[in-house]
Amino acid sequence: PGDPALVTQLKGETCVSSHPPLSNPPCLSAMGNCAGAPPPPEIPPYTELDHAIVEKFLNLPSDKGKVQAEYVWLGGALELRCKTKTLDRTPRSVSELPVWNYDGSSTNQAPGTDSEVLLKPVAIYPDPFRGQGNVLVLCETYLPDKDAPGGIGAPLPTKGPDSVGNTRAAAVKVMTQVMSQKPWFGIEQEYTLFERDVPGTNFSGAGLHGKTPYGWPRQGQPKPQGPYYCSVGTENAFGRRVAEAHYKACLYAGIKISGINGEVMPGQWEYQVGPCDGIESGDQLWMSRFLLQRVCEELGVVVTFDPKPIPGDWNGAGCHTNVSTEDTRRAGGYKKIVEYMNRLEPKQLEHIQAYDPTGGEANKRRLTGKHETASIEKFTWGVANRGASVRIPRMTEKDGKGYFEDRRPASNMDPYTVTAKIMETCVLPDV
Repeated sequence: PGDPALVTQLKGETCVSSHPPLSNPPCLSAMGNCAGAPPPPEIPPYTELDHAIVEKFLNLPSDKGKVQAEYVWLGGALELRCKTKTLDRTPRSVSELPVWNYDGSSTNQAPGTDSEVLLKPVAIYPDPFRGQGNVLVLCETYLPDKDAPGGIGAPLPTKGPDSVGNTRAAAVKVMTQVMSQKPWFGIEQEYTLFERDVPGTNFSGAGLHGKTPYGWPRQGQPKPQGPYYCSVGTENAFGRRVAEAHYKACLYAGIKISGINGEVMPGQWEYQVGPCDGIESGDQLWMSRFLLQRVCEELGVVVTFDPKPIPGDWNGAGCHTNVSTEDTRRAGGYKKIVEYMNRLEPKQLEHIQAYDPTGGEANKRRLTGKHETASIEKFTWGVANRGASVRIPRMTEKDGKGYFEDRRPASNMDPYTVTAKIMETCVLPDV
């Protein structure tokens, strides 16, 4: 600054001069520009909407006790969708909520000539964004049928990887069959935060909406992995405000969130949901993801559940699924866990195909045998082994009972599909 004869390059912008370059040019800031360089391009939306102004309206009382119900469901690519309905009062149970509908042609789940898909409420949660008796409503998707009870026909069918239907209905059938075993699930959801910048090709990864992980330099990469896991400090922990806001939102909504921590890659975090019984596990994980995306929307960052958002020597993101049953939790249950392992081993390919929405293609980038993963090609299990397909905790071995952790599911997995598949392989043969 102060010397117009400065030549340097930052963020791809060159400050032209007749003087020789400096080896360590004094730029305005690490995220800024050198003197004379144009600012980085603006990213849409260009107008920031003032939260304080919106809050004035959100705090207004509703007429005659009316409330807002946010209906939430899964689109054709397993993306979360939502829209709002006004109710006369706060519903006390799902049975008080009306069936609604949406345009399935806009979510790649129905043709435009017959586009109506029904939303059947299955779970209800207090709304942490609106408060004041407003609710979030998780829904299943169904075909309409004028001759069926209530006009609700068959569960929306899956037509392909880009047109996924109602996966919850199939999971409910499995969970009903294994109900006597009282399955518990605890799911560890990893996610990666990104800047809201221009989509780029710097890094591979399906579903990315930006090119700069949160806390990373816009050019190059940060210091290697090591200091970021369960870290503290501005130089190590990137995105704690997202993690903390999401934590409290989950607690308010009644999600059984059991903890959070910073993960191995910078800009990556994890939270845990559970233990949950049966189908409740999938319900709670999907709603927790909705809450996370809404928090990120409020804070102006992007979250991705891609299983390997950054190639190279960086950890991927998983959705480790911890499982126990009545048989594994009672004395001598360790023998039943070993029996489950023997059932899982010959079905490696089936499970890999079920453990991410692309049939295993996305998870190939993550399950390489490196970065705390097992190879996608072979099933392995071991005590306290984070390089195995399934890890059995040391205390489970010591106590002779407990749970196991399936480390193969990708961070973008469908919890309905995954939990049902584990029950189908491990428990159904005993029922």
